[in-house]
Amino acid sequence: MKLLIKNGIVVDPANKTEEKLDVFVANGKIFKIGRSISDRDAMIIDAKNCIVSPGFIDMHSHFREPGYEYKETIESGSRAAAKGGYTTVACMPNTSPAIDNQALVEFINLKSKQVGLVDVHAIGSITKGREGKELSPIGELVKAGAVAISDDGSSVMNSEILRRALEYAKMFNIPVIEHCEDPDLAGEGVMNEGYYSTLLGLKGIPKAAEEVIVARDILLARETGGRLHIAHVSTEGSIELIKWAKKQGLNVTAEAAPHHFSLDESTLKDYDTNFKMNPPLRTKEDVKLIRKALKDNVIEVIATDHAPHAEVDKRVEFNNAAYGIVGLETAFPLICEYLIRPGVLSLSQAIAKITVNPAQILNLKKGSLAVDQNADIVVANVDKEVKITRDFFASRSTNSPFIGKTLHGSVEYVIKKGKIIYQNAQA
Repeated sequence: MKLLIKNGIVVDPANKTEEKLDVFVANGKIFKIGRSISDRDAMIIDAKNCIVSPGFIDMHSHFREPGYEYKETIESGSRAAAKGGYTTVACMPNTSPAIDNQALVEFINLKSKQVGLVDVHAIGSITKGREGKELSPIGELVKAGAVAISDDGSSVMNSEILRRALEYAKMFNIPVIEHCEDPDLAGEGVMNEGYYSTLLGLKGIPKAAEEVIVARDILLARETGGRLHIAHVSTEGSIELIKWAKKQGLNVTAEAAPHHFSLDESTLKDYDTNFKMNPPLRTKEDVKLIRKALKDNVIEVIATDHAPHAEVDKRVEFNNAAYGIVGLETAFPLICEYLIRPGVLSLSQAIAKITVNPAQILNLKKGSLAVDQNADIVVANVDKEVKITRDFFASRSTNSPFIGKTLHGSVEYVIKKGKIIYQNAQA
């Protein structure tokens, strides 16, 4: 199948391109990029008023399979990813059982190929069963295809074990992705500790619960020379610590989730459990500083932290509700609404954080538009409005705080290896 994408602005940060060009796709690969390309046999995609970018890459999603298929499966998660513009997703290992062995990594790979929509890569668990007591067989995980290791959902609290994990991961040149939270400090907290937690009568999670682990992990990265990636940064203190690490020349990278640069703790005033997440929504000042850290490239990646939950997990008392929100379908509209349109990030800066930057961190040969590369492409309109409703989601779950909102930023076409895997019905 041949495709010819015309009239769009090609935004390819990896190749420092942002200009009106045509993209010609043949045999699943990018055949030519240039002006005034024509081919009588090609299907024409009119990208007028749209950007044409590499397929988006999410390095932090939860597809729940195996073990929690009622929330999400690799198939439903892949559909959600495709609708959101993501052609590549890395899935966290807090499944049941945890992804702590070669067989489970191979299972993820096989299921992804069977579904045949997006590339789904497994992130192996740092410790067996994610129990924090004994290292997983990291070499076997990497051999099977794991692109990183993490115990996401909890920190590795044993500093010696995390030190060894950083050392082993360094041997295979993969990042250790840390969920930074001290459970003793977090305690039974369910939202950010401060004015609003007092006002609402809910137990708070202090910012220090995140920051003390960020500090410890950075010091261990300095000790080992290992690659540390800090997940879902949410506080000013964490940002300052990451800045320090970068000034020291340490191999430390970081990500922010869309909800942490678009929402603050005041949105919990109605006790809506769709606003309950971990790390929790922080203050307005933290939100402002996360946006600035994205602008200054202190935080290199925007990752969705897509965390689907069924209604039975959310429609309960606030203290008992599950943490997390679905994020794949709403990530691009939130990036457009809160970062691109207000001028916080340029088009190229924003697209880099969901293409080439995560690709480099995960050692994936993706994230750019170049001749002879696989044609993983997104055509999207930054200015087109989208109404977020329950029917908007392709995920098996709809636990989103953005339902009822109108945002700017519409994914129009998603192409995977030259095949259209998603097309907006209104495109």
